[in-house]
Amino acid sequence: MQGGPSEREEYVFLPNARTVRSTRSTPSANFCSSISSLRWRRAPLILCTLGKPGERPCRRGSAISTSARAGRAPRITDVAALAGVSAGTASKALNGTGSLRAETRERVRDAARQLGFTPDARGRSLSSGRSYTVGLVTTDSSGRFSIPVMTGAEDALSAGELMLLLCDTRDDPLRERHYLTTLSARRVDGLIVTGRRTEPREPVRSDVPVVYAFNPSTDPEDTSVVVDDHGGAVEAVRHLLGLGRQRIVHVTGPARHLSATERAAGAREAAGAQLVLEPLFGEWSERWGRQAVELALRQVPDLDAVVCGSDQIARGVCDRLRELGRHVPDDVAVTGFDNWAVMAEASRPPLTTVDLRLTDLGRRAAQLLIEAIDGRRQPGVQRLPTRLVLRESTLGV
Repeated sequence: MQGGPSEREEYVFLPNARTVRSTRSTPSANFCSSISSLRWRRAPLILCTLGKPGERPCRRGSAISTSARAGRAPRITDVAALAGVSAGTASKALNGTGSLRAETRERVRDAARQLGFTPDARGRSLSSGRSYTVGLVTTDSSGRFSIPVMTGAEDALSAGELMLLLCDTRDDPLRERHYLTTLSARRVDGLIVTGRRTEPREPVRSDVPVVYAFNPSTDPEDTSVVVDDHGGAVEAVRHLLGLGRQRIVHVTGPARHLSATERAAGAREAAGAQLVLEPLFGEWSERWGRQAVELALRQVPDLDAVVCGSDQIARGVCDRLRELGRHVPDDVAVTGFDNWAVMAEASRPPLTTVDLRLTDLGRRAAQLLIEAIDGRRQPGVQRLPTRLVLRESTLGV
């Protein structure tokens, strides 16, 4: 275009539109004559910086709004302009709604990232009918089990742009009902229910999808994800058998706890005839570990392995064996359960133990909840495989 603007002049130029405006000076006569079919106006429009002669002016994806340049927070209209779509299309792309092509949705998201655009939460909720929040209700006031579950859930939910609200009921039914009522009033999109015990619990009454993590619901039609305690014990015993251990004892917690009975069943199944005593049920404590191994040695003086139902028990077993002059693992190999760092890593020696993978469990619970919110609920109980962490209590230094 002869007689056009210099390379540093800026013009508003909309392809297929009827409006052009200079932001710095009145356009030259030659330039005006070449666009005589268009008209000028003072309202803010799309700015294009014209480069050197021969460069392409105003490609889609290179324009920004005048108001965004002025320093205010970018709006959905700015994103739409940069992406070359309507504001409605941009809103659908960012909210994950509508039947849009993948390339269009990605182009809008790229534009939002370039502008630093943050969707208005209230507007998003109004347009979608969702709050984009999820409640996590736990009975585990100590946080030993709930914090890893919460961490994993938050990882998965944040990827879906959902916020997690934590409610600790402290094992109080009245407090739980209060929190459920409060979360309902906040219009959460779903609930994750967890606790420190693995026994099935009564389902909560809720109008939104619910996923039970760690302790399942008694209703088989609900969605639950739990630890595979049985499989974890099997893996621990097979590890010991692979090391050549032949006289194995299992020490675990109270028989009334489902986790204790499932771990005992796994140990019995895997050890077979190498389990030289019936499982010793007691407490989840170091004291019980000390007492139990002393009792076992009286009956089987040459035992060479102890499979424990918790890291606390295993630490007590190791301490008592050392006091009795038995070397771990040369004389007696010991395994724990939980992979609780406070116990497993501080034990003398550090414990080979079964990792419950609670962070992964929380992540899976959140994924199941997202699917349920989207109408793809998976009823039933899913068992998450455990992982054996090898340390000096079975392998030595």
